[in-house]
Amino acid sequence: MPPISTSGVETATRNAEPAPRPRTNSRLGAARAARMNRERSRRVWRFFARAGAEIIWWDIVLNRAGLRRFRTPPLPRWGLLARRFRTFAVEMGGVMIKLGQFLAARVDLLPPEITGELSGLQDAVPPAPTEAVIAQIEEDFGRPIQEVFPIFDPVPMGAASLAQAHAAELPHGEKVVVKVLRPGISEIVETDLAVIGKFLRRLKRFKAVRRQMDVEWLLRELNTVTRRELDCQAEGRNAERFARDFADDPQIRVPKIYWNFTTVRELTMENVAYIPIDDFHGIRDAGIPIEQVAGKLFDCYLEQILLKHFVHADPHAGNLFVKPLPHPGEKRGEFRPGEQVPYHPDRGFQLVFVDFGMALQIPKRLRAALRDYVIGVVTRDAQMIVQSYLEAGVLLPDADVRLVEDMTAALLERFAGSFLAQMKDVDLVDYATLLAEYEELLYEAPFQFQADLLFVFRALGILSGMVSRLDPQLSPLARATPLALRLIQKDYQPSAESLLKNTVDLLRLPSGLMDLLVRIQRGNYVSQTDLTPASLKKIETLARSVTRLAWLVTGVGLLLAGSVWLSGSPEIRFRSAAGLAGFVLMAAGVAAALWGAWRGGDA
Repeated sequence: MPPISTSGVETATRNAEPAPRPRTNSRLGAARAARMNRERSRRVWRFFARAGAEIIWWDIVLNRAGLRRFRTPPLPRWGLLARRFRTFAVEMGGVMIKLGQFLAARVDLLPPEITGELSGLQDAVPPAPTEAVIAQIEEDFGRPIQEVFPIFDPVPMGAASLAQAHAAELPHGEKVVVKVLRPGISEIVETDLAVIGKFLRRLKRFKAVRRQMDVEWLLRELNTVTRRELDCQAEGRNAERFARDFADDPQIRVPKIYWNFTTVRELTMENVAYIPIDDFHGIRDAGIPIEQVAGKLFDCYLEQILLKHFVHADPHAGNLFVKPLPHPGEKRGEFRPGEQVPYHPDRGFQLVFVDFGMALQIPKRLRAALRDYVIGVVTRDAQMIVQSYLEAGVLLPDADVRLVEDMTAALLERFAGSFLAQMKDVDLVDYATLLAEYEELLYEAPFQFQADLLFVFRALGILSGMVSRLDPQLSPLARATPLALRLIQKDYQPSAESLLKNTVDLLRLPSGLMDLLVRIQRGNYVSQTDLTPASLKKIETLARSVTRLAWLVTGVGLLLAGSVWLSGSPEIRFRSAAGLAGFVLMAAGVAAALWGAWRGGDA
């Protein structure tokens, strides 16, 4: 809908009560937040408790031999559960919608019965009341809306879980989009974070959880990133940084930010609402090769993670557009947002990013590890992948590195795509069979979760689903290879490594030593000096066996000594102190054998 003059809503705006900012320090605000927290917590817990009980009953209890005939087909059930969650998320809003949007994007992992039901969450969020939105704008700018935006469309272009976007016009005539945080959203987000925090802190009671994850660190990361989405000024700064990172790439576009019309709760930006990235028909009708869009999107995220170290972490369909470019033969200027674009084969395009509320700086401690991980996947180097786990702190220090390398090599050989979050072509039965071969290793749980990778993994998960929908034939492994080779040439001095290999070949050193020297030369060798759980288990088993053997030998020796002692005349056996000593030796032998059988098992 085109923007309309604000004069038509001026009367309603003046009569509407301004939406106050959350007053977290006042008693009234605290009481209201506490009541909201209790009510929302109860509803969230009820929903997930019911869903969890259904999953346990149908997919665990009844998924056993002899009981499966009572089990209903899973896909219709999961579709019904997804439909219920969609209704629940729309009603609750806030973080629940973002969770649903994340699941909806995982078309590479989840069946269409689930993603199809949840996909409507991208556009099914009801907008906030217009009066409350305008009142908030007037409160933040301190003057009537018509003095800020002479034209402001009260009907939003789109509504999301935390904010909504309105078409508007500035006093000088520039057509813009105003992103407005939903009135009262801060309280809702704080309530959701409190519920999530309560749940995660309960998990701290379990030793296995404490070993694998720093719950408090995870909560801090989750709270920091989520609250940052409620600061429009921080989002504007993120957008400008992203634009600087890709200033030399003509295929990447970021909207201009109008700072004089931006506050903490409102962000005014250039209108870049071209073709939504999930409008496959629109992209094809313009003549843009959709597989090129998928490839450019994937390449851009590899650059963000491995070269720029600054990631747009919310790449769902509502935040990505495709801008058609004029063909030289058309002899015209740029297309405007919403303008009909005629078909022209192999039309050029720009990938447009919006919504930088969830943008992340990758910590320095993780950058080399992520680089080595991708290079290891591309070159199918299991040792390098495991070394990257150690560098990032994902692998526990006492893990059996050799066993993890063996499992990684087996996974690379059969399921290489799974290392880049691409699970759509993986045979899950075959995958589970392979992992069962390493059941003992996985039981030891050698991996630990790094909180500052949470949103990077989230972005990769959404990206994988988006790319799979755009181009099901795209191979992430093939797309990652050129960048990995560039990184190898840049970081690893091939000439020195080649000289080292030639020298080793001349000396005919063993291949294992060759690998060790190359890893030392690269600077990514990590030694393991502590005993691993598997090694400790073997040592304990050996110790028990030695203890049993020692007691058994002692017992047999005492039995033999007593027998020899008593092998003399009857007078010695029954009438003398020597005979009594023989019986004592035999009794001690039996006791030693029994003691060893019992205590040796606990050694």
